[in-house]
Amino acid sequence: MAVLYLVDATYELFRAYFGAPPRQAADGREVGASRGLIASLIVLLRDEGATHVGCATDHVIRSFRNDLFAGYKTDEGMAPELYAQFPIIEDLMRALGLVVWPMVEFEADDALASAAAKFAGDADEVCLATVDKDLAQCVRGEHVVMIDRRRKGRMGAKGVEEKFGVGPELIADYLALIGDAADGYPGLPGWGAKSAAAVLRAHGPIENIPDDVAAWKANVRGAAKLAQTLAERRDEAMLYKTLATLRTDAPITETFDDLAWKGAKPELVALTRELGFEEICERVSRWQ
Repeated sequence: MAVLYLVDATYELFRAYFGAPPRQAADGREVGASRGLIASLIVLLRDEGATHVGCATDHVIRSFRNDLFAGYKTDEGMAPELYAQFPIIEDLMRALGLVVWPMVEFEADDALASAAAKFAGDADEVCLATVDKDLAQCVRGEHVVMIDRRRKGRMGAKGVEEKFGVGPELIADYLALIGDAADGYPGLPGWGAKSAAAVLRAHGPIENIPDDVAAWKANVRGAAKLAQTLAERRDEAMLYKTLATLRTDAPITETFDDLAWKGAKPELVALTRELGFEEICERVSRWQ
């Protein structure tokens, strides 16, 4: 059974940075998060059933979306010792024998969405290893699912609808209306999760929601004000939808067979020795 894991390595690095103990290499570099991430990926390969793996990183935090909206997320305020570990984890993941997509113009989420679209027909199951709600738009039935590795959770299309009130096909519209603080766009004033979900369920995407509240099929509190806000700021809502919509044309050049994990490469030993955690290699279950 071919099980493809698409790993949001940016999220995994952040999780390790705030969850793993700090650790310094011999040259003084902070590498605790890098060790935590590679340890987590070894567990994924050894215990979680992954046969094929692709890992995406935000090699730079800015993307094409910053050109569309000035308030979109940047690297401002990011701890330097965290940001400095992005190239380290990319080298470590390659040495572990994994395919790595370091995004510059696009974001890591775009790479995961592109890979999910490209390889869904090849894999028996596609697992998006992330908790980023943006990726919920990529879920397809129980075939392309989101996996929360920390909480051991799994979310298919039914789970997306239960959590957000809309199916995967309306997640970008939902986020456009309510905003996404993590990505830096505010949504429309007054629109909350319940009202957005109810109106989208009734009418479909933002483009289909009437300006005139009298034509609304959804019965939501404050409908007149919500309709007025949307009518006055529809262009703004459509911009936020563009920001929320993941691209599926990121440069993913590998074939599905390229993603098959064949084992760690010998250079992992030298690299982890340089970083001061060579002992982690004892956990690797397969070597090339």
